[in-house]
Amino acid sequence: MNWLVDLLTGSSVAHTLLVYCVIIVLGLSLGKIKVKGISLGATFVLFIGLLLGHFNLRIDTDILDFMKNFGLILFIFSVGLQVGPGFFSSFKRGGLLLNGYALLIVVLGVGLTIGLYYQLQGRVSMPMMVGVMSGAITCTPGLGAAEEALQQMHRTDPISLGYAVAYPMAIIGTILVMMLIRAFFHIDIEQEERELNSTNSNAADKPDILTFRITNPEVDGLTLSEVRHRFGHQAIATRVFDGEKVFIPHADTVLHTGYNILFVTRDADVSSLTQLLGEITEYEWKDDERNLVSRRIVVTQNNINGKTIGDLHLRSAFSVNITRINRAGIDLLARPDLVLQVGDRVMVVGPLTGIQRAEKILGNTLKRLNEPHLVTIFLGIMVGIIVGSIPVYVPTMPMPAKLGIVGGPLIVSILLGRFGYRLRLITYTTQSANLMLRELGLCLFLASVGLSAGGEFLQSVFSADGLIWLLCGTLITVLPALAVAVIARLRKMNFYTICGLIAGAHTNAPPLAYANSLSDTDEPAVAYSTVYPLVTFFRILIAQFMILLFV
Repeated sequence: MNWLVDLLTGSSVAHTLLVYCVIIVLGLSLGKIKVKGISLGATFVLFIGLLLGHFNLRIDTDILDFMKNFGLILFIFSVGLQVGPGFFSSFKRGGLLLNGYALLIVVLGVGLTIGLYYQLQGRVSMPMMVGVMSGAITCTPGLGAAEEALQQMHRTDPISLGYAVAYPMAIIGTILVMMLIRAFFHIDIEQEERELNSTNSNAADKPDILTFRITNPEVDGLTLSEVRHRFGHQAIATRVFDGEKVFIPHADTVLHTGYNILFVTRDADVSSLTQLLGEITEYEWKDDERNLVSRRIVVTQNNINGKTIGDLHLRSAFSVNITRINRAGIDLLARPDLVLQVGDRVMVVGPLTGIQRAEKILGNTLKRLNEPHLVTIFLGIMVGIIVGSIPVYVPTMPMPAKLGIVGGPLIVSILLGRFGYRLRLITYTTQSANLMLRELGLCLFLASVGLSAGGEFLQSVFSADGLIWLLCGTLITVLPALAVAVIARLRKMNFYTICGLIAGAHTNAPPLAYANSLSDTDEPAVAYSTVYPLVTFFRILIAQFMILLFV
């Protein structure tokens, strides 16, 4: 039985892997337990690591540091690739207002953290306050950034203890803010849902598919190109019925009164198009295999990545019309200047033979999407580490600032997710593949943090300092979110949008699940995804710079 004793108590690679497997298996299993629909998920890995670390379960320090940093890089880079495509578009229209509110929550939280630090007159160190703040907003990447900044300063403050203490209350506190707003303003959630459905600003940019009957005599005899010029907005004409047959129109197709024409346009432009053409009508378009068919094709050819729809010339070459694009679950209007990316789902209309030829150009080989593009991932990590290692000299700072192994890969992954196609890099990963990388990295990081800080966990938590950490964390969770929620509500923001805003500003998924449980609307998820990319970016950088500025 000596082999078993060595495996359980030794310092071999097998022992190290066994410890990590035990922590992650127990943590993920217990993290699935729900209390009133809320669970801690992968974060429970941290608590199991703290527990085993408390009982003096140790592994080699160098291996522990490597696993922690490598896991953090995987997690950060996967998050960046996921949010990259929507990062810059989140500043448009209503997204700008939502991100403004979210950043206000961030600023108030940072200000409150600094204020509590000075109010406590050094009772709690600034590194520990940053750890508490990261737990109070459930920002694991922020914790990693702060720990890396401490490593640059050759300090080993156990800030993960403050994170662990504040984390559970962060979930409860965020949900509590939602409940307080609902009670204080006497919100009728059914009424909120009705108002949301009738005035949803997010629908303005969604493609709308309508059939128009041309009754305006001024349009009679004009070509489709001339009609588009008069319309002045983006609209895609996909099919025309002239009373005898259905065909795909071209720019020089002459239109006449009495024609039925199927348009794909923005919801916000429907009224303008109706005034120009005549009226919206009900007409059942039946695709005929001998004439026209509609089919969804997935872009899988690497050489298509980065090209615009206009570059393909599918209409002139094959009489095939692209009507709309679905990217990451969002429908986009198929403008000629829209850049295609691998993984896009393209809706095309045309003759069967033309569509079959278009498939050969676009790909439509789903098997290719399952192939991992590891070159892009490791190239991006490599560039991110290099970028993160560049010193930036800032006045009043005792040492040069660096983005580090957190900020560097994060910025590079966001840029790759948005602009990688310009370098002919395939940044598409399936949702399951991205989630696998992200969760693997997160589990390795949390297990390592728990093991390294577990020896001091219980005595710290059940002490006067632990109670102070808990109180500070609760205040940082509740007060900024409550203040911004009140302002947003006074400015007539919908309750579901507020819920998504708060959850996204705290990068907190369980409260989002609570908000989603109140209704079938997807508005909380939309608001959450709108603010999440920018908030995550700033949370990571702010945690790092707070350490460098105040320590």
